[in-house]
Amino acid sequence: MKDSNCNGAVQPGMDKSEEKTMAWWQLSLIGVGCTIGTGYFLGSTIGIKLTGPSIVFSFLFAAIGTYIVFQLLAKMTAADPQKGSFCYYASQAYGKWAGFSCGWNYWVSNILIMGSQLTALSILSQFWFPHIPLWIFAAFYAVLAIIVVLAGTKKFDQVENILAVIKVAAIVMFIILAIAGLIGLVDGRSYNLSIPDTFDGYFTGGLTGLWSSLIYAFYAFGGIEVIGMMAMQLKKKEDATKAGSIMLLLLASIYVLSIGLAVTTVELHIFDHKESPFVTAMERYHLAFFPHVFNGAIIMAGFSTMAAALFGVTNLLLTLAEDGDAPKLFAKKVKFKELPLPAMGLGAAGLLASIITALLLPGRIYEYITTAAGILLLFNWLFIVISAMRILKQKMWSKIISVIGILFILIAVTGTWFDHTIRPGLYVSLGIMALIGVIAVVIQKKHKIN
Repeated sequence: MKDSNCNGAVQPGMDKSEEKTMAWWQLSLIGVGCTIGTGYFLGSTIGIKLTGPSIVFSFLFAAIGTYIVFQLLAKMTAADPQKGSFCYYASQAYGKWAGFSCGWNYWVSNILIMGSQLTALSILSQFWFPHIPLWIFAAFYAVLAIIVVLAGTKKFDQVENILAVIKVAAIVMFIILAIAGLIGLVDGRSYNLSIPDTFDGYFTGGLTGLWSSLIYAFYAFGGIEVIGMMAMQLKKKEDATKAGSIMLLLLASIYVLSIGLAVTTVELHIFDHKESPFVTAMERYHLAFFPHVFNGAIIMAGFSTMAAALFGVTNLLLTLAEDGDAPKLFAKKVKFKELPLPAMGLGAAGLLASIITALLLPGRIYEYITTAAGILLLFNWLFIVISAMRILKQKMWSKIISVIGILFILIAVTGTWFDHTIRPGLYVSLGIMALIGVIAVVIQKKHKIN
């Protein structure tokens, strides 16, 4: 894999002098903007429906798990900076099969993340055009993403950074307006927070509901592994740990504060999986501009993330082919605007699959794709943890922390079993992992023979 921007897109033409100019605080800010996505803006609604106000605990739990994973990745990066990042470390720790599995799992997870974003954008667009089928919006955004990527990479990163600021600004706007509304600065009436005083009030879905919601909290932190790759651009590699800590502290703070305000502002049954919880929470103030501005900001930012992800999986597949982990066809230098077209074609096919799925399963497609994407993302994180346990010289306490990280990941994955609406996503992800695993074993045996 190659050096990446916040969405996994490779930056062509980067020379060594440009690779090591980033300060730790810049990486922290980039990480915050790049991690926030439609998974938080829309996916958090599913978590709220599953567990109620205790979704706040899910995000705190996920923040701790994410912190453990990032710390391990940052330490490996500081000790041995490599462009292949966590897939390189997996290969070093366990052999070629691990690097192959990690690379393809990451590629498939990003394809599913693109599908999740594509579906989220379509659902959000139905806010304005409720009678237009989901698949039509999906097709429109997919074609537009392909056109944007084919247009070239010049100024692409600058646009991405601007839209990352829009995402953060949207959450901050909600927090400010929600607090202003509570104290009567919006409609002249003051409101009390609806804070439950019983166990059932907090955990509306019981402990299994909390368990099932964890995958959506972890998914909202997705992208942390890409920030690990970007740590190579730091002036001081040892600052990666500091950058990750500040980033996660800031992320956890705005996540918990905003989602906490949302679930204590309105009654839980009002939330709808087809609408952002923050738009729902502000409806009682009758601010005509807010739903449109907020929805528009999410769509713009979400689209930019999806387009960059398409660019990222294209170059990831190129690298896999160059390393012998994908058919040589995808390593061909048939390029247009610095893009390997054969590799991009497979990424576009992934978008097409999402459109077809939206056509066939319009009701629960977002839950299915997002759950599968979240699980595969956590499998990538599992590779990071177990690789660190073998590569790094860890003291007993560090080993215990690593084991705790593994438990966090397994708890989040297994929680998807307990709710029938998201369980199909678990089946899909396990099927994909099994297929990749079988191919990896075959390749490992062939590699030993040769």
